[in-house]
Amino acid sequence: MKAIASRKRTANTKVDVLPAADTPSILDPRWLVFVRVADLGSLSKAAIALDVPHSLVSRNIALLEQQCGERLFRRMGRGVVLTEFGEYVLPRVAHLAHEADALTDDIRSARGQPNGEVLVGLPSAVDQLAGPLFASVKNELPGVRLHLVEGASAQLEEQLRDGRLDMAVVLRDDEASIKDAHVLAKVPLNLVGRREDTLVGKKDFPLAGLSGLPLVVPGRPRPLRGRLDRLAVEHSVTLQVAVEVDSVRLQYEIVAAGGGYTIASVLPGRLDPRLASSRIVSPVLERFVVLTDTPRRPHTRATRAVRRLIERLAAFA
Repeated sequence: MKAIASRKRTANTKVDVLPAADTPSILDPRWLVFVRVADLGSLSKAAIALDVPHSLVSRNIALLEQQCGERLFRRMGRGVVLTEFGEYVLPRVAHLAHEADALTDDIRSARGQPNGEVLVGLPSAVDQLAGPLFASVKNELPGVRLHLVEGASAQLEEQLRDGRLDMAVVLRDDEASIKDAHVLAKVPLNLVGRREDTLVGKKDFPLAGLSGLPLVVPGRPRPLRGRLDRLAVEHSVTLQVAVEVDSVRLQYEIVAAGGGYTIASVLPGRLDPRLASSRIVSPVLERFVVLTDTPRRPHTRATRAVRRLIERLAAFA
């Protein structure tokens, strides 16, 4: 669902939520708020996803309920659930919203260049894509407003599930987790330590050699940690976890301070100069850099164009 922009109105104006200035108003935007609240089961989560105040979401739902003469939601502790009437209207409203999005996109396409906001998530491991992507969008898609969000892959995956991003580049740990995502690159996992440490800096490091090393790794249930735990069992490796840190940047800081070693995907030329790395082998461990879409926002001409740019620019070694 496209993000709904809020505007301040005069006290006599009843419309509280409006589409962006260049978007034809095909469907009353209050119903788009209704669909988002129904999807997320929470007024506050819907407010975050729509980037509007909680009070605005609450007011729009109240106005819809007043107009319908029926309750749409039942308040349940921290969230909301649909009433019987809400269950009745949701499928039809969702269908109308999808058709309205498609019609809006067709109208935009008929006017020429793709336009509108596109929200893209990037993990710190591939943040070098941000500059070329920005430049390409600026030069080739002047009508597109690019909104970039940086975060850990797990955080970006959550934002995709909530519909707060259109798409994101994330790291997946095995082929089974790729699903319908588009693979941009395969990158090996490396053992990372201080530059002066003789254990790292060579081309390869055997997986069995991890036994007994003080490791700075993400906590459970992070996918990489789960994978390391499984590998330890399969290859009889004893993992000695010195500290659990979920941020790669913080892992590097702790390793640089002498806190141990970490295991990370290292792209050429992207490693902190205080550190050195060796590819883990026997077996070689790869992660997949993938481009994946949110299931909650339909593609537009603008998102499809940005997606093609990312696929073109993703020249990872």
